[in-house]
Amino acid sequence: MIRALLLLLVALLPLPAIAQDDVRVALDTTAGRIVVAVHAEKAPITAANFLAYVDGKRLDGTNFYRGVGAADYGFVQGGAQNDPKRLLPPIKHEPTTLTGLTHDDGALSMARYAPGSATADFFIVLGKMPGMDAHPEAAGDNQGFAVFAHVVEGLDVVKAILTAPKSATAGEGVMKGQMLETPVKILTARRVP
Repeated sequence: MIRALLLLLVALLPLPAIAQDDVRVALDTTAGRIVVAVHAEKAPITAANFLAYVDGKRLDGTNFYRGVGAADYGFVQGGAQNDPKRLLPPIKHEPTTLTGLTHDDGALSMARYAPGSATADFFIVLGKMPGMDAHPEAAGDNQGFAVFAHVVEGLDVVKAILTAPKSATAGEGVMKGQMLETPVKILTARRVP
């Protein structure tokens, strides 16, 4: 009887929102492994872009180079840092109003300048950051950033990257003081079963 109740309770626990058609990718870094579920159905353009970088081994040897925030709230940014040998053409912007995905804990999203300029750099969010979602009612660039995946393993690694020491002098403009003193290398990025 007790066993049956325990099984029922376990069955009622909320499970991560991972769809069957999500593609898992392991980012093996010098700080540890991060496994993400890429939402190919919900964000087809952005997911296909990220997977093209993974499949082409274009993220191997790149870095997580930026950390904004502290402890459990903020984001870390990584990718090719505009290395022309690694870049594929920019992709069409997929706002959160189109995909239904949001900048919640563990979300991966594409870094960009203007909408439609995203290439190989991405960031991982810690905590909820609704200000990064699209807000069509707002003035100016209201398209937000394009969420395409979520961390399913290794959020502790992301937190360690976020809290790593920052350089007081590296970075330009708003990025000054946000660049990691020692970037965390992405050794490999590979699909996993």
